Amino acid sequence: MVHRILVVDDEQHILQVLSLKLRNAGFDVHTAGDGEEGLHLARSLAPDLVITDVQMPYMTGLELSRALAHDPSTAAMPVIILTAR
Repeated sequence: MVHRILVVDDEQHILQVLSLKLRNAGFDVHTAGDGEEGLHLARSLAPDLVITDVQMPYMTGLELSRALAHDPSTAAMPVIILTAR
């Protein structure tokens, strides 16, 4: 079984690098450019893992993580939060 990972970041080069590395490791990778898009995709794709940046427009990674935790359909979804800080 191939695990599905959703990567959420507003920096295109970060999305590209993470996606390439994860795909090369055998994962099915989907991307979103902001937290709102990430929330929508997490609900529709039901990924095995969400990797998100902290600072993004519209919805931060922390807000995304909280929204996922409060939705019964995504509450058990693991989230890794990245930051350059």
